[in-house]
Amino acid sequence: MASPSLLSFLIPLLLSFSSTISTNFEGNALHSLRTRLSDPTNVLQSWDPTLVNPCTWFHVTCDSNNHVVRLDLGNSNISGSLGPELGELKHLQYLELYSNNIGGKIPKELGMLKNLISMDLYGNKFEGKIPKSFAKLKSLRFLRLNDNKLTGSIPRELTTLSNLKVFDVSNNDLCGTIPVDGPFRSFPMESFQNNRLNGPELKGLVPYDFGC
Repeated sequence: MASPSLLSFLIPLLLSFSSTISTNFEGNALHSLRTRLSDPTNVLQSWDPTLVNPCTWFHVTCDSNNHVVRLDLGNSNISGSLGPELGELKHLQYLELYSNNIGGKIPKELGMLKNLISMDLYGNKFEGKIPKSFAKLKSLRFLRLNDNKLTGSIPRELTTLSNLKVFDVSNNDLCGTIPVDGPFRSFPMESFQNNRLNGPELKGLVPYDFGC
């Protein structure tokens, strides 16, 4: 059996090792993101994968345990696409990628970011459907997907996001009807304008995805 003095030495060491492994995963995930992006103004120049963790990189914020909690790349003149590796950022609370030229589909793996509070992807060129996996983001308060090229219906599963305060999907190509349950009771109609939506859902009268 290990002596108390040995344990007092080993436990902090193991905790530190665990934190380092976690931040290495996060650094690898962010470096994978960088390889998917075109960065003509070098805003990602500091993203050096050889460093122990990404906490010294510009536009990345970490907590006291060196976990990445914020990614701020709004209005950074970047283009390209997102990949599933973003789902590795388990501690992320703020994902700010607004006002760029990022395209392709929104990865369903973003639904793995259980601590996410704010996701701002507006003002890009995202296409395809809004992932149903977003319904897993129970801490989410702000979801802004406006001014993209999104299609399909608004996932009804999002009505379970009881903490959601702001939801904006205006200026896309969404179809079907607007959910009326949960937080959707209080969102203004401006949040849904300039789509192909057919107004609020009429339960029992027309299909939820009517017009899609």
